[in-house]
Amino acid sequence: MASTADFRTGFTFELDGGVWSIIDFQHVKMGRGGAICRTKLKNVKTGRVLEKTFRSGEKVKDVMVMRHKMQFLYRSGEAFVFMDNETYEQLEISDELVGDAEKFMKEGDVVDIMQVESEPVALELPISVELKITQTDPGLKGDTASGGGKPATLETGAVVTVPLFLSEGEVIRVDTRTGAYIERVKS
Repeated sequence: MASTADFRTGFTFELDGGVWSIIDFQHVKMGRGGAICRTKLKNVKTGRVLEKTFRSGEKVKDVMVMRHKMQFLYRSGEAFVFMDNETYEQLEISDELVGDAEKFMKEGDVVDIMQVESEPVALELPISVELKITQTDPGLKGDTASGGGKPATLETGAVVTVPLFLSEGEVIRVDTRTGAYIERVKS
């Protein structure tokens, strides 16, 4: 068991049957009465964000979350197969757990798999990935970066809005958190 004195960014604990991680916290001393701890929490499994206030000294059950860097090998039916690069163990993860991350993963990519008691609970991609444009309208001479955007389909099947000057076959960097175009990658 841990108390509010142990709270720090990244601390994980069990609350209402779910596993939550602290994104932000603040200890506040009230004028009258005891101190409180205001927190912003993120559900490790669903990604849902919640704000909750705890009384000073309140106890919570801490949970050990292990992060493993694993390489995405291939998709097998309704599951994704990952391999631990150190032990070469393979792990199947359901497509429900992978969720939208599928749009930014290609075979061979390394991702963080978070596990609670050897059970995978979440998958975390790098902040940005480099992907090739497989289909988009051709770029025309005179199109500029600030002139607007057009949809482009990437090698993983994701569709992002890119500047007008980009064309098929070019490699771009995409933010995995928002799905937004960042920049063109120089060859």
